[in-house]
Amino acid sequence: MEDYETMLKKVQEELPEITHGNSRFTIENVKGHLEGNKTVIINLRQIAKDLDRDPEHLLKYLLHELATPGKFVRDRAIFGTKVSATKINKKIAKYASEFVFCSECSKPETKIEEGKAGVMYLKCQACGSRKPVKIVR
Repeated sequence: MEDYETMLKKVQEELPEITHGNSRFTIENVKGHLEGNKTVIINLRQIAKDLDRDPEHLLKYLLHELATPGKFVRDRAIFGTKVSATKINKKIAKYASEFVFCSECSKPETKIEEGKAGVMYLKCQACGSRKPVKIVR
């Protein structure tokens, strides 16, 4: 029979590497261009997929935050005004902090769930915490 110290060392060696914060999770910057007075983003669906969120939800949030009309046309998001990539990236980071990262453990392993009376919650798959989030219209 093995002693405690030997078993402890064996278990520690088998543990996965510890990662701190969100270093393993990065949000890609938007890629796009201007077409006249419109802004075209070609990777917004991919960013939503990376965040594990509905692309329409992310687009609605951005349109509301940027106070601009817009829509998806095939795989491209088209905003009705000129918007800088820096501004869009900041709004995506704000979206992630509100709708992706857990407020308790800061991990991105979350889901948006509907609770009683139509209240939406951000449920963390890692720590189990739940917090209400605003509905994007």
